[in-house]
Amino acid sequence: MANLVYKRVSTEQQSTSRQNLVLGAARITGPITFEEQAGTSRRLHPLQRPKFGELLTYPRPGDTVHISEMFGLVRGIQHILDVLDVLHLDRLALRIHDGAFSVMDLTAPRAPEHHSPR
Repeated sequence: MANLVYKRVSTEQQSTSRQNLVLGAARITGPITFEEQAGTSRRLHPLQRPKFGELLTYPRPGDTVHISEMFGLVRGIQHILDVLDVLHLDRLALRIHDGAFSVMDLTAPRAPEHHSPR
């Protein structure tokens, strides 16, 4: 099983130093890294970003996608749900190593939406 690492910064003035620190501390075995060019627009949906798209063509079921923080990948709830749906279809795990979402298990598929009768 492969460990796929995704890194991105929004502007050319930013660096991936903090992401490197967090992911380095995680001691990920044999990481295969996909890093967006500095300045890749944060306005792009994550599934439209070039390197994330490349990452999604690489994996096999059981692989794990590693990110330092959720907001390095997504900016809103709908983006989170869209990315999780794609990862679950491909049977990939998502491991977030720092921040609010790092304690959540995001590997289980979402349950279908149920609408209660009125």
